[in-house]
Amino acid sequence: SSSLTFLPLDRSRLCHRNLPNPAMGTKKKTKPSRGRKKPRTSADQALALDYVRAWAHPTPPPEPSADAVDGFLPPHAARMACGGGANVLFELHSHSNHSDGFLSPSALVERAHRNGVKVLALTDHDTMAGIPEAMSAAHKCGIRIIPGVEISALHSPREIPGAGEPVHILAYYGMCGPSRFDELDNMLLNIREGRYLRAKNMLAKLNSLKVPIKWEHVTKIAGEGVAPGRLHIARALVEAGYVDNVRQAFNKYLGNDGPAYATGSEPFTETVVQMISRTGGISALAHPWSLKNPDAVIRSLKGAGLHAMEVYRSDGKVDGFSQLAEKYGLLKLGGSDFHGKGTKDETDVGEVKLAITTLCSFLEMARPIWCSAMKDILLKFAEEPSAANLGKTLKFGQLSNPDGFAPIDSDILE
Repeated sequence: SSSLTFLPLDRSRLCHRNLPNPAMGTKKKTKPSRGRKKPRTSADQALALDYVRAWAHPTPPPEPSADAVDGFLPPHAARMACGGGANVLFELHSHSNHSDGFLSPSALVERAHRNGVKVLALTDHDTMAGIPEAMSAAHKCGIRIIPGVEISALHSPREIPGAGEPVHILAYYGMCGPSRFDELDNMLLNIREGRYLRAKNMLAKLNSLKVPIKWEHVTKIAGEGVAPGRLHIARALVEAGYVDNVRQAFNKYLGNDGPAYATGSEPFTETVVQMISRTGGISALAHPWSLKNPDAVIRSLKGAGLHAMEVYRSDGKVDGFSQLAEKYGLLKLGGSDFHGKGTKDETDVGEVKLAITTLCSFLEMARPIWCSAMKDILLKFAEEPSAANLGKTLKFGQLSNPDGFAPIDSDILE
């Protein structure tokens, strides 16, 4: 039994439909067609809905009354009539002001709650510092947080330091966060330290282009203790009047091929994927449409253990990326990549709606990985039950216990 609240499910009936099928290689390949997909039955949808809802909602919706059932409504429909809802909205890609977002973790959670999000993954760039605040705010709102992080990496087939294509990889963890957190944290710390040097190199290049920006201006925008990134420099360029908006700053100066672009101390992509696997996370390639050669990158990362990739966007355009996910047997995910910039063209948090069967497949994939990570974390504490190790165990907030176990009261630990 685990406090992750995963219900048993007949996987042969449902969730394998969105996961790689090991038997597919023995069948004759056919050209994929969006219009001829086998429709899922209402029973399949109901199974997936119950499974996802049970995980997303620590407190289940009230049981239907006799009037709601009225003698003929099936239990699933009756529960929906009593407020269970037909959808469970997950947001799997969002940022706070702990990296390059504009909102605090609390404000982000509140906005997500207003938009109907039930499960929010906070995936700041190269830091998990905002997770505890997000969890505290989410507890008040009654939604769940998936501890996440978006890790900066370089794809370099020859593994030449400082050379290669920038790639971002999302990591999703269970409620206790990563196992072996110190290993992951050291990698993230090294990346963040490299961001300071990278930002200074970018400012030096801008200065040579007769576009001077003061270091103090950038760090003020980034905020205290936040490693400056390209978005912070872009905002400084806007405020200084060199460009009209952030998009123009990237197009003119800061894009991957821009004259002011610079790399930091990012690890190689395969190393990042392996780190995520070793620390009990689900890895997903972020916004593959920004890559020059997505097929080569995805092929390499699949070999390193990549679980998923972003395919779905708010505009609904999957182009060839759905086919790439199928080609390499990757779970298809998506998210808003919300930063809170306040521009009209920004996708709002919760705007990318994933199918309930996709969410079911995600949780089915995550279940053994997150449970194993939780076991490792708790066993490590059991071996050395010190206050320091307890702090690490509860690093990402109070343990919730939706399986009915009494919650840990922090007062008894003092």
